[in-house]
Amino acid sequence: MHVSRICSDLVRIRSENPPGKTDEAIEYIRAFLEGLGIRSSIYGSGDGLDNLVAVRKDSRLMFAGHVDVVPALDHTWNRPPFSGIIEEGFVWGRGATDMKGGCAAILSACEMLADAGKEIPASLAFVCDEEEGGVHGMRYLLSKSLLAPCDCVIAEPTPARHPTIGQKGLCRASFVFEGVSAHGSLYPAVGVSAIMEAAAFLSFVRTLHDDEYPVDETMREILACSSKVLGEEFGIEKVREVLPKLTYNPGIIRGGEKSNVVAQHCEFDLEMRIPWGCSIADILDRLSAHANHATMTVTESNNPTITDPASPLVATTCREVERVYGGPVFPIVQWAASDARHLRKYGFSVLEYGPGEIASLHAVNERVSITSLENATDIYCGIMKKYAEPSPQN
Repeated sequence: MHVSRICSDLVRIRSENPPGKTDEAIEYIRAFLEGLGIRSSIYGSGDGLDNLVAVRKDSRLMFAGHVDVVPALDHTWNRPPFSGIIEEGFVWGRGATDMKGGCAAILSACEMLADAGKEIPASLAFVCDEEEGGVHGMRYLLSKSLLAPCDCVIAEPTPARHPTIGQKGLCRASFVFEGVSAHGSLYPAVGVSAIMEAAAFLSFVRTLHDDEYPVDETMREILACSSKVLGEEFGIEKVREVLPKLTYNPGIIRGGEKSNVVAQHCEFDLEMRIPWGCSIADILDRLSAHANHATMTVTESNNPTITDPASPLVATTCREVERVYGGPVFPIVQWAASDARHLRKYGFSVLEYGPGEIASLHAVNERVSITSLENATDIYCGIMKKYAEPSPQN
């Protein structure tokens, strides 16, 4: 089956997160692999939050992907977001780029090797819940010791010539501000507004983006090269301020009781992407010191992570990318979080490389080009063949 058809099939299977049900998508993959003679097992925490693992004993390589996608509203799309339409050289629909296209390329590579009479020299993991932090997905599999540490390629979308070897850290915290209620006509002479306290705190948060953090010369060069590549990919004018600096987003805020009452309660959720050289503990101490009248609760905290650019996995992947695409090929780091951070905690050497139109990621009219699907399949086959060699020239 052509990789575009596999991708289209997966896009048509709805798996928005929330709610995160992936049982139908996982069953499609299970049946596909069974047709290739690859046995797999399904694991999950219930309610359709399914994951699939196909373990090859003593394998030094694993391919991984997530099958959950972010939601989409039909009325803003040129084509229905779950149609999986194939036209104009693209597969269209939610998840085509992030990352059912990558999952399709993994399956297609396995099919190509199986059709050639070769064994698949890699374990496989397809998970739910990446879009919501991985509690029911990759983190669940790792906590149950269902995956053994090895070299791992996550088929997340990346620039065509640039595997991603590192991600900024991620810190999420919630803040609850308590004020002193009074009649609104008397504020600020009387009462303490929880909303105004939160606003003053957010003014401080804004200043965190101005700080710079020390890194060694190698990391500085990686950040500079990565910023250039990602700036061209996304067309972001100030991209050079994203990777080396702390970025933040107060994504949800709720507060107040009535327009003529001084707000007694305000709460919001803050997400921060942590750069290399930055201490999360120090940032949290500074936030706590400025959060007057507030309680802070940290809900997630992960430091920046990176795989050694000189590692066998990175070298092999870059060679295969160069074979297919030509031109300059080098690894980069990025600002978005992924399952890579969870795998690295458990001793995996991880990189991301996959097909996709990155500018359409999570956006209206998401799509993936058929050419990038085919090239990713070719590259995955090449990586598998190298790892199948008794003494890979890594």
